[in-house]
Amino acid sequence: MTQPPPSVPDQMQAVQVIKHHEPYELRTVPVPSSAEDDLGPNDLLVKVAAASYCHTDGMVAAGVFGDKLPVTASHEGSGTVVRAGSASGLEVGDLVMCGLPFHPCGECGDCRGCQAQQEQYCPRVQGHVGVHMDGCFAEYVRVDARFTTKLPRGVSLLSAAPLACAGRTVWRAVRQTELQKGQWVAIVGSGGGLGHLGIQFAKKALGLRVLGIDARDEALELSRGFGAEAVLDARRDKEEVVAEAQKATGGHGADATIVLSDAPGAVALGCAVTRMHGTVVQVAQPDEVSVPFQELVFRDIRLQGSLLCSPAESRAMLKAVAEHGVEVRTNVFRGLESIEELMEMIDAEKQSSP
Repeated sequence: MTQPPPSVPDQMQAVQVIKHHEPYELRTVPVPSSAEDDLGPNDLLVKVAAASYCHTDGMVAAGVFGDKLPVTASHEGSGTVVRAGSASGLEVGDLVMCGLPFHPCGECGDCRGCQAQQEQYCPRVQGHVGVHMDGCFAEYVRVDARFTTKLPRGVSLLSAAPLACAGRTVWRAVRQTELQKGQWVAIVGSGGGLGHLGIQFAKKALGLRVLGIDARDEALELSRGFGAEAVLDARRDKEEVVAEAQKATGGHGADATIVLSDAPGAVALGCAVTRMHGTVVQVAQPDEVSVPFQELVFRDIRLQGSLLCSPAESRAMLKAVAEHGVEVRTNVFRGLESIEELMEMIDAEKQSSP
């Protein structure tokens, strides 16, 4: 016998950006699409179990994306489907990792698959959850089923939240290197939220050898702990780091490099530790990406960007997490009212960074 869908309240608590460059506020707001007939065919209403904070959330709070305020924060969330649109392919009760893009156009080359697995690049997408529209720091969130991924056994709701952006992003970046088992990938910024996942994806899921590069003692130790075969300190002279990278990789440098750090010089260092004709995948979002011409022209380094991942790549990423025991490192804060405590920790980490 089919069970009736769970009841949904009219109001909920949400952590919102009210003014740019100002602290978050915990407010009472309407639940999005609390009535079933408010949902579009591809929409889901998800009861949020876990949501997380990443670098992009700080950019939203600073007004980088020109979003309209107020907006509920966090683009990384997981939870239980409580309402499902008619074409969603998901059911009430499903555990999911929330999608970020919302309502792609369905008509452009990216949506229609002229290039495989690039749906997340739709130029006419309505918005992104937690950026242009209300996000996951709330009791409920409305998301697009086409970019939302059902959780396989072995992936918890707590782990799934940061995987919604950090995991998807670095999974695609590792795949974009197109390396084969046994080749070397360098990760600049290997000891952070994306980096520790990237090390595991590269090593456990794809059999790559990992060269970790970071500029903090804790991050260097974290890189070792998660399996980087060689770890280099980016605070040393660039020439020394390059020499050590070449020594560790048998003399030629990394076969490809992923840049996760937006520190000045990070992408230049990433290019320098990469072998001639190698690929550098840029994930970090500094104001400008600057590379000496000698790297691009004389050494034929191919520099490319990478954004999130497609729905198919998202499913593959969660499958890899479940099958290979990828660990997601988290600092847990209970309840939306703990937002001030979370931000105090983030501010302290920023001040301690070199």
